Amino acid sequence: MRYLPKSPADRTAMLKDIGVATIDDLFAPIPAEYRLNRDLKVPRQMAESEIVDWFRERSRENGENHASFLGAGAYNHYRPVIIDSLISRGEFLTAYTPYQAEISQGTLQSIFEFQSMICELTGMEVANASMYDGSTAAAEAVMMAVRLTGRRSVAVARSVHPEYREVLATYAFHQGMPLATLPFADNGGLDLRSLEDAITTDTACLLVQSPNFFGVLEDVEALAEIAHRKGAMLVVSIAEAVSLGIVEPPRQADVIAMEAQSFGVPLTFGGPYCGVIATREAYVRQMPGRLVGQTTDRSGKRGFVLTLATREQHIRREKATSNICTNQALIALMANIFMTIYGKVGLKELARHNLAKAVYAIEQFGKHANVLFAGTPRFNEFVIQTSEDPYSINSRLLGHKIVGGLPLKKFYPELGNASLWCCTETSTRSMIDTAVGLVAESERSMNGTREENVEEVTR
Repeated sequence: MRYLPKSPADRTAMLKDIGVATIDDLFAPIPAEYRLNRDLKVPRQMAESEIVDWFRERSRENGENHASFLGAGAYNHYRPVIIDSLISRGEFLTAYTPYQAEISQGTLQSIFEFQSMICELTGMEVANASMYDGSTAAAEAVMMAVRLTGRRSVAVARSVHPEYREVLATYAFHQGMPLATLPFADNGGLDLRSLEDAITTDTACLLVQSPNFFGVLEDVEALAEIAHRKGAMLVVSIAEAVSLGIVEPPRQADVIAMEAQSFGVPLTFGGPYCGVIATREAYVRQMPGRLVGQTTDRSGKRGFVLTLATREQHIRREKATSNICTNQALIALMANIFMTIYGKVGLKELARHNLAKAVYAIEQFGKHANVLFAGTPRFNEFVIQTSEDPYSINSRLLGHKIVGGLPLKKFYPELGNASLWCCTETSTRSMIDTAVGLVAESERSMNGTREENVEEVTR
């Protein structure tokens, strides 16, 4: 009865009210050839304990005990257990949108603290309550720049996450915004020479990512100088928020669009995540999403209110800056708790761990494979190029309970057998050494095959 809430008596009463005697009478208008006259081919019913066991078995198929070197916008960081304990409280987990301040003080305060910490982290003056994720935050930040400048076209670095660019292209198509894609240089960063020619009098902004999709840190200061000299704004996307623990925030940017998934948000097959837009106070009225502010009540006590909500549900549709219809308050709370637990010192130490693991992995992989964009300042991601197709290498790695790097052929075919690898604090030295050993084995095998082919041709 837990899964079929209507009892036989309930169903009999409902049929009587409808005016039919049986379920078959109810379905009589449907021709017989279209009616199923046998039991469904589904497994037998299971007890609750059996269902729980079944799902546990299925979860093991997801590789929960596998080492993972995937990154590319979704990062495997340790989540303190206190996060789930706190967000499971009823006032957070079941809370509705905080329209009525008098009954939503807890939610409003958590959003206010989230905004405050994001501002400290990014070096910006204001931050919104959150966006859906990093990709929609980047697209909304670009549209914000279009409104502020009155210009229409946008320059986008090809080193921005390919899927972020796909989301932006969808937004741009329906907004009538021309996009110009700029190439990356030999060091993996945006080609500054192409930038000089690409920014015109109609360019609203330049969108870059730092660390970019290859893990390389962009020269934000130089990019800002070129963009601003030509009257365009600079939008910087950050997919790996932990990088801000050690990397200087891009203060020269006009708008920062960030994905906060790294801050205590589980991978969960790609979402829900938490996007952020942070900017200067002068631009606040063109910022999409919600902004929570602090005030005092009639008794002089501190309180929190929804200060700004520039979307169509609150104001006239034609005046709205966005049609984003919610904020990720619960997910933002996860990030809030994470940042509070780690603090400034802890976040810096966490970032150092990530960087150290990546440096070690790059050194080891470099002994056997080609590390692309080597020597360029980066954070915890890097690209290696192998003789063998990375899909084949990854298949063998799975046999050792290792999820290898992301093959890049789909996005950057000119890089050949290249794959993007990521190391976080969860990557152990033994995991790295095992992965390096299997890649080295692959390189030896491919080189041996190549030498045999050369000998055959020579004969």
